[in-house]
Amino acid sequence: MFGLRDGGGAEDALLDVPAPAKINLFLHVVGRRADGYHLLQTAFRFVDLCDRLDFALRDDGRIVCENTLPGVAPENDLIFRAATALREACGVRQGASIRCRKTIPAGGGLGGGSSDAATTLIALNRLWRTGLTRDQLLRLALPLGADVPIFVFGRPAFAEGIGERLSALPMLERAYVIIKPAAAIATASVFSHPDLTRNSPSFIMSVFADWLMANKAANDFGEGSGENPSGSICSDGKIGCAYFGRNDLEPVVLAENPGVRRVRLFLGQLGFQSRMTGSGACFFVEFATLAQARMCQQKIAAKIAETGKRDALIENTWVCQGLNDHPLRYWID
Repeated sequence: MFGLRDGGGAEDALLDVPAPAKINLFLHVVGRRADGYHLLQTAFRFVDLCDRLDFALRDDGRIVCENTLPGVAPENDLIFRAATALREACGVRQGASIRCRKTIPAGGGLGGGSSDAATTLIALNRLWRTGLTRDQLLRLALPLGADVPIFVFGRPAFAEGIGERLSALPMLERAYVIIKPAAAIATASVFSHPDLTRNSPSFIMSVFADWLMANKAANDFGEGSGENPSGSICSDGKIGCAYFGRNDLEPVVLAENPGVRRVRLFLGQLGFQSRMTGSGACFFVEFATLAQARMCQQKIAAKIAETGKRDALIENTWVCQGLNDHPLRYWID
């Protein structure tokens, strides 16, 4: 369980509030709107790799972010923008001091900034007692960024449109190793690339939901990825394979970033079939159990130590549990 602590008395502080990372189990680009926004189909899942935020009431009405990302002006920080959007929507006179302790890497495709913004909306909705519903918070979330709504939505979801059309999905119990290359990817550069696939066939959500349930049945009989510690993959979504579909952004990122491509090859040489999440640069490998995931992480670490390379391509790895709910889901409604 995540640790949540309130301030004394009239709840004047919320401390150690989690903002979880997400992974895209698949990501298909199915079109492009006239305004340039891409139309997507994807499945979001939360994992227990989290940033942590502290919120404290202020009587002077100011919103103060006590730490921001290097090179980001305070007024452009997603946490500040989220707090400002909620205050303006509700006419709040109080302010807040906000501190964020980052664990989720920037430029990794894990949605850390979006998750921080969503946690800010949810936490300040509670701290300021503004009483907005989930639907009202979702309307504030979308202008902040296409990934912010999923964290307010609070459940694993099938997403369509630019990411705003969300439908809850059942999920299997799964563990993941997340691998961060020593590179960060700018999302805009990937979506503007001329070689990006923009016409993947659309499908209805039940196709993926049926695949999930069929995979569960296969795993129950020892035929799926739970019996394969290397995380088998099938690009066509075949039953018994770890992954459905593909990430249409991955070929562009691999072609333009040799370091990221070498990480992908490195994982394959170790016998692990990986998938990139979002616009990269992070990869994940899926397992049935945390024990299998830890073995994968240990094997990666041992191989890096064996090579003795000072310019290691892999910056960090994490073993994560897949979550079936956002940890703040029940703070709303």
